[in-house]
Amino acid sequence: MAVGILSFGAYLPRNRLQRSEVASVHGWFNPGLKGLGRGERTIANWDEDSITMALEAARDCLSGHDRSGLAALLMASTSFPFQDRQNAGVVADALNLDSAMLTLDLASSQRAGSSALLAALKMAPAAGGAVLVTAAEKRHTRAASPQEMTYGDGAAAILVGEGEGVARLIGAHTEAVDFVDHFRGEDGKFDYAWEERWVRDEGYNKIAPTAINALLEKTGVAPDSITTFCFPVAARRVAAGLAAKLGLPESSVADNLQANCGEAGAAHPLVMLVAALEKAGPGERILVCGFGQGCDALLFETTGALADLTPRRGVAGHLENGYSDSNYARYLTHNKLIEVERGIRAEVDKITGLSTLYRNRKMAQLMIGGLCTDCGAPQFPKSNICVNPYCDAVGTQEDHPFAEKLAVVNSFTADRLTYSPDPPACYGMINFDGGGRMMADFTDITPDIELKVGMQMRMVFRVKDFDDKRGFRRYFWKAVPVDTGTGETPGKEG
Repeated sequence: MAVGILSFGAYLPRNRLQRSEVASVHGWFNPGLKGLGRGERTIANWDEDSITMALEAARDCLSGHDRSGLAALLMASTSFPFQDRQNAGVVADALNLDSAMLTLDLASSQRAGSSALLAALKMAPAAGGAVLVTAAEKRHTRAASPQEMTYGDGAAAILVGEGEGVARLIGAHTEAVDFVDHFRGEDGKFDYAWEERWVRDEGYNKIAPTAINALLEKTGVAPDSITTFCFPVAARRVAAGLAAKLGLPESSVADNLQANCGEAGAAHPLVMLVAALEKAGPGERILVCGFGQGCDALLFETTGALADLTPRRGVAGHLENGYSDSNYARYLTHNKLIEVERGIRAEVDKITGLSTLYRNRKMAQLMIGGLCTDCGAPQFPKSNICVNPYCDAVGTQEDHPFAEKLAVVNSFTADRLTYSPDPPACYGMINFDGGGRMMADFTDITPDIELKVGMQMRMVFRVKDFDDKRGFRRYFWKAVPVDTGTGETPGKEG
C-alpha cells in the first residue's frame, strides 16, 4: 500500500530580528559578524516555545481535515520545554485530539524532524489512521555568536497516511554516523560548535552523498530527474556543491530560507519541505534531507491532489506577515541573555497546583466552554448555570470548543502598571462569533498594530506564565489580531 503526505503546514513567528542590529552592537568584538549581518531571522515572542509553535503548525496542517481519525502524533525538537513531561501530549491535548492515540517525543539530534517523518511514514500502514508529525525549535544562542545570526525559530507539521495524498513517498534511506559537528551537554544552555570547514568537508560532503546515492540507487531514480533538493544547512553554497557532486540539476537547489527566516534546527527539513510543496505542481520530485549524526534522505513525488488542498498559511504566508524588529535589547531580555530589573510586581510566586491544572485542563488547555442544551447559549468558561438571563437553567451545559472560533474586540486596554515581560500588557473583552465572550490577554501586539473595537481576533495557545523556581510553565489561550495574509497591517486604515 502506498503512503504519502496528506497535508502540511507551518508556523513562523511574526517578529523578525534584523541581523544588522546584532552586527552593529557586537561588531567591535567580532568583526566577522558583519559578514552575517544581512537579512533577518525569525524570533519567537516571550510566550512562545516549541510546544506553542508546533501546535500552530499543526493547526495550519489540519485545516480542512477531520481530527478525529488521527492515530498518532509525533513531535521532534532539541529545545523541548519539558525534559520529563511529554511535550507531544500537550500539543495533542491543545488540539483536542482523542486520548486513544500514540504520542511520542523525538529529540537529541538535528535529524529528529526528518527521522520523525520517516518513522511516521513507516508507521502509517499499521497505525489505523493518519499520523501527524510536528517539529519545532526555539534554541538559545550566545550573544555575539554566529548561531545568533543564523538560527531561526519556527515549526512545521506534516500529516501522513495511506494513499498517495498530495505527495507519495518514493523511497527513503538513512545513514547513522556519530559525527559530532556540534553538541549541547546535559546541563548546557547553548550549542558548542566545531570548525565550519571541517564540518563541511567531513560531514556534509561525505555523509550526505552516501545517503542520497543509496536512496537513488534503491529507487532507481536518476539524479537529473530531481525537481527540488531541500538540504537544511545555513552555510552558503553547501547545498549547491552537493547538488553538483551528485548530479542534481542546479535549478533543483531549494532556498534554505536563511535571508528571511534562519535555520530552524530539527524543524528545518520539514519547513523546507513545506515551502517546496507550496510551490510544487503535480509530478515533481522533492528530495529532502535531515543532517545530524548521520543523514536521512527522503524522496517524494507530488500528485494532482495538491490543487484540491484547503488553502493554508504555510511558510509563504508567514514570511509575508512579518514585522521588522530592530529592538535587539528586547530580544536579549526575552531570552534571558541579560538581567534586567523587573520590579517587585514580577516577584509573585507562580507555583501551579498540578491537581488544579488537571481538573481545569479542558478549560485551560483545550479551551472547552459550555453550550446550554435548553436555550443554545454558548459561554466560556463552562459553568453549572446558564449565563443567559432569560434562561438561568441549571445543569444543562455540554462541552463546546472555542479555540477555533473567531472573535471581535469589545473593549481593550494597554496596562503598564501590571507586570508583563513585554509591556504594556494588552488585554480586553472579546465577543466570539456565534456567542460567548471572555476577558482575554492579547499577544503579538507589535508597534505597527493599532488595537480598536471591532478588530477581528483569533485564539492562540501560549505560555501564560513561568514558574522559574520550579522550572514549570503554564499555558492558556490568548487573542491575536487576524491579519489579511497580504502583508497589510491589521487594524491600520488603508
